[in-house]
Amino acid sequence: MSTDPSLPQGQDKVAAVRSMFDAIAPRYELLNRLLTFGMDSRWRRRSVRELRLPPGSRVFDLACGTGDLCRDLQAAEFNPVGFDLSAGMLQVAHKYRASAKLHAPLVLGDALCLPVPAESADGITCGFALRNVVDLGQLFAELARVVRPGGRVSLLEVSEPPNPIMRLGHSVYFGKVIPLIGGLLSDRTAYEYLPKSVAYMPPTEEMLDLLAQHGFEAVSHTPLSGGIAQLMTATRRP
Repeated sequence: MSTDPSLPQGQDKVAAVRSMFDAIAPRYELLNRLLTFGMDSRWRRRSVRELRLPPGSRVFDLACGTGDLCRDLQAAEFNPVGFDLSAGMLQVAHKYRASAKLHAPLVLGDALCLPVPAESADGITCGFALRNVVDLGQLFAELARVVRPGGRVSLLEVSEPPNPIMRLGHSVYFGKVIPLIGGLLSDRTAYEYLPKSVAYMPPTEEMLDLLAQHGFEAVSHTPLSGGIAQLMTATRRP
């Protein structure tokens, strides 16, 4: 849990995250492409490949947002179901359904308490939302409940590059440039919060240990694009 007093905690965090993503939903994908120079699309496709599941597998995408990862799952011949806390994000995702670009069911719901039976998913993806949940341990426990034994999880999140020069440049870009561009094209308050929200994240090793403690094995960590993003994968123990 973050000790930064400027960051909301508990139910205040839930309300703040929901309100923020409702506000930025209309231009969310546009800004993702611009601010990452298109790298986020490659990261999402990588997370889908690392599921290593057969075609036709049912995969739940948590914090699905506007449905871009669901569309990647669909392209890989999986059967995705999207879940998100933000009605605004799902409203945009439904436009892709209306245009037949997305066929996945979309569910308004909290990733910490999914409205599904135990062992009902072959896999789970989550893109850049780990820092937005109230309790990471509770999230991993819910993943363990929902994923069948032998199923896979593939979790994308931001990170800090290990190289000190890259880390400095990334810090300036993430902390200064992104809020400026986000403010010009969308909601400045939201894009000021997003870099700050990294403070919610525990160290990588702690997250990997937490996955193992909650019923996962073959836990793996892959830095992406020099370490500005990270991918964590794991298999549900029998």
